[in-house]
Amino acid sequence: MSGHSRWAKLKHFKGALDAKKSALFSKLSQLITVAAREGGDEKTNFKLRLAIEKAKKANMPKENIEKAIQRGIGKTGGAQIEEIIYEVFAPEGVGIIIVALTDNKNRTLSNLRRILNRYGFRLGEKNSVLRLFERKGIIKILNFKEKIQNLDEFELKAIDFGAEDIKEETDELSIYTKPEDLQKVKEKLEKEGFKIDYAEVEWFAKNPIKISEETQKKIDAFSAELDDDPDISDYYTNIE
Repeated sequence: MSGHSRWAKLKHFKGALDAKKSALFSKLSQLITVAAREGGDEKTNFKLRLAIEKAKKANMPKENIEKAIQRGIGKTGGAQIEEIIYEVFAPEGVGIIIVALTDNKNRTLSNLRRILNRYGFRLGEKNSVLRLFERKGIIKILNFKEKIQNLDEFELKAIDFGAEDIKEETDELSIYTKPEDLQKVKEKLEKEGFKIDYAEVEWFAKNPIKISEETQKKIDAFSAELDDDPDISDYYTNIE
């Protein structure tokens, strides 16, 4: 659960149960609706384009995507969806950022408190956990060894495009950018013919920590409940 929760859900989506699929579609619909407030055309709204790309990767039906866009631009009814960030403290110095997209913040907070109480976690004050994190853009390329012939050459090109760091992670290549440079780097790589599997601006721990196996099990169980809550869009921890 050390960040990239939406990426993890999308990556392992094919093995999901129907109930998980329903929760994921709900989260993606909310993501599209919120993004569409800045404009319903994905060609001019980068945030919307990213949300639609995620929905398509999860095999979300086209009509669901269109319905979410229409809601975002105000063409259909329904309560307005708002983004709320909750800051949570868990054992052993674990800090968790939880991002909710909801049309009923009282319901969302009530459900979240119920889960927190079950694990003995607590809500923190504003900026008490956020200060442990920083925002970065991240781009992922899967099976990069099959797609990139010369990694050194690719890295130089990515840095020239605006990337700040590049890391090999098993079968993935992760490219990190400043939040404001994500669109530029992604589009330049795509123009060069590179297939991008994931792109997003996310929270990253400034100083990741190690925890015990017992606490990790508790965090994993907690994250599974967050996955099942349709109002919870993302969550990030400072776990190494």
